[in-house]
Amino acid sequence: MSQWQKEIKTHFKEFSAGILNSYSQVFFSDKKLFAGLLLIVTFIDSYAGICGLFSVLVTNAVSYWFGFDKRQINKGMYGFNSLLVGLGLGIYFSPGWLLFFILFIAALLTLFISVSLEGVIGKYALPYLSISFILSFWIVSLATREFTALGISERGIYSLNEMYIIGGKSLVQLYQWWNSVYIPFSVKTYFISLGAIFFQFNVLSGILISVGLLYYSRIAFSLSILGFYSAYLFYLLIGANITELSYSYIGFNFILTSIAIGGFFIIPSKLSYLWTIILMPMVVILVVSLNRLFINFGLPIYSLPFNVVVLLFLYILKFRIVAKDSLSEVVIQQNSPEKNLYSFRNYLSRFKQKTPVSLQLPFFGAWQVTQAHNGEHTHKGLWQHAWDFMILDEDQKIYKNDGDFLEDYYCYGKAVVAPADGYVDDLIDNIPDNIIGEVDTKNNWGNTIIIRHTDHLYTKLSHLVPESFTVKKGDKVVAGQIVGKCGNSGRSPYPHLHFQVQATPFIGSPTIDYPIGHYLLKGKAGKVLFSFSRPQLNDVISNISVTPLLQKAFHLIPGKMFSWQIDNGIEQTKARWEIKTNDYNQTYIECLKTNSQAFFEEDGALLFFTYFKGDKSSLLYYFYLAAYKIQTGFYQDLELFDQYPLNHIFRKKILFLQDFFAPFFLFLRAEFSIKYSGIDNNLSPGLISLDSSAKRFIGKHLFKETKFEFQIDSSGIRSLKIDTGETQINAICSN
Repeated sequence: MSQWQKEIKTHFKEFSAGILNSYSQVFFSDKKLFAGLLLIVTFIDSYAGICGLFSVLVTNAVSYWFGFDKRQINKGMYGFNSLLVGLGLGIYFSPGWLLFFILFIAALLTLFISVSLEGVIGKYALPYLSISFILSFWIVSLATREFTALGISERGIYSLNEMYIIGGKSLVQLYQWWNSVYIPFSVKTYFISLGAIFFQFNVLSGILISVGLLYYSRIAFSLSILGFYSAYLFYLLIGANITELSYSYIGFNFILTSIAIGGFFIIPSKLSYLWTIILMPMVVILVVSLNRLFINFGLPIYSLPFNVVVLLFLYILKFRIVAKDSLSEVVIQQNSPEKNLYSFRNYLSRFKQKTPVSLQLPFFGAWQVTQAHNGEHTHKGLWQHAWDFMILDEDQKIYKNDGDFLEDYYCYGKAVVAPADGYVDDLIDNIPDNIIGEVDTKNNWGNTIIIRHTDHLYTKLSHLVPESFTVKKGDKVVAGQIVGKCGNSGRSPYPHLHFQVQATPFIGSPTIDYPIGHYLLKGKAGKVLFSFSRPQLNDVISNISVTPLLQKAFHLIPGKMFSWQIDNGIEQTKARWEIKTNDYNQTYIECLKTNSQAFFEEDGALLFFTYFKGDKSSLLYYFYLAAYKIQTGFYQDLELFDQYPLNHIFRKKILFLQDFFAPFFLFLRAEFSIKYSGIDNNLSPGLISLDSSAKRFIGKHLFKETKFEFQIDSSGIRSLKIDTGETQINAICSN
């Protein structure tokens, strides 16, 4: 296939995706199968379906021609409003060349309004929803009252005749039988409300859409029912004319509002469901009042109440001083309530305490926390978030001999290092060390260095040895660079290192509560890795000591390539990967064969994967599971644990039931573990083995386990063995 043929194929694929997503985007979805079903539903009235499709084609084609963001076009963000305009005009007017000319103009108008709203409302990080559809349709509807050449459609009046022409007597009989089937009024109204979203005012359309909605999202489906019946009951409570829902087809306002607030723009939770119920009376009041207002102009309100309530609610959330995890806005939109929820919960369990700047411990080797936050002697009030560190021997003593001299203390004179990259903002270097047991209350902090990491993030290291600084004010420092020596100056009766984080650059500034990025805690069973945590009193902790062999293997820089020979016992295949970055500066591994992508982050000490999309039978998917969290220092028998997002590891059939209950509780669990199992030489290793596993639990029952084994040598990753329980795969890597 030539290059131009590949380009044409790519453009056609993108353009087709933009058309389909214009349909599913009405329900905030990007599922192609759901979109195809919605496309079919619009053709229940064939003329309306043609008009809707024509409007989408015009809008997307013009969007490409203007050079708008292809990602927005392909997601259907510009097309879905034009689709609704086209469907509405196609329902109300007779087909003909004049109608399609009007459709062309209306599609352009809708696009212009959408792009303008994207600039106006978008700067507040708010969606423009279906406002452009409402404005455009109102404008065209008012204008067409003067267009005498544009005939009003009579298809609804002679629907049986049209059915007879299309499908003969059998289709008419099927239609009559369908209408004779008893369906409770509320259920019938729910289905008609769903169908009315696409101007299909019949139960069959609603049933088909509800099936598609259930396929797209169990959460969205349950919210559609919750929202509709909350409004329905409110109608009964206030004694309003409930038949309005069935003859004016505005029940979809409740459905769309509940999906938007309960599960799409807000992470699904108990609180989002509660707010769905609370907001429904507001939507009802707006429906009733706006109907009374716009009837004077002969204009239907369509989805105006939905737009007003959703935008108001999302806007007021922007003014929260403290955001709540239980009512959290979606930051990275995955067009699926379930994916948003599972990713958010996974983020909370893994990275809730993650900080923009990852601080390391300001020393080499293992030191003990002799005073932690809100300490016994100091570290009180505004200065409570600080640590004191000392070195203890095996007998838990802080000094040798009698401890009468500074040099007797194990930490005295030891190197103090920069906890992160930054600039020396201030320092004091002329305070003499105290004699053991004495303190200098006039110079409380003693010899001190303050390092600026960002405009509002500083670290302070105090009680250092006089004239021991290796840097001066204004110097740039890097993480791990020696800046001085631990001493006994200031308010310090015996040598120790005081370490704190603060938001201002002054010596004596109040502390802030800021965690340490990664550190190892010495426990009874061995070392334990902590990330973005706060060391506690008596903890013996150290930085991760990087093993060059591991660091080289898992240092994934953009442009790096991996080639794999894969043997699954039945056939041998090949795979080739490349490390890439996208427009958002996210780094990922891409399989050039399957186009699968595994996103990751690394900070020198730790590599962890954050997201996977693509083929879950590919080697890259198994690599994502196997190397989900890797720290690059080898410690014999060290074990790390983590949790996978449920939708990344469980099959859809198993997740189906969990999806319904996910906003309230999880009975599924997916756990990662890795053990640093073997090394051939501690001083100069040539071969390292890592064993990891992916476990799936239903309740407390271990449902399935996949085991992995890495072999790492001087060339990098040598091999990856995979045991799924049913299949054994051996993959050999050549970097």
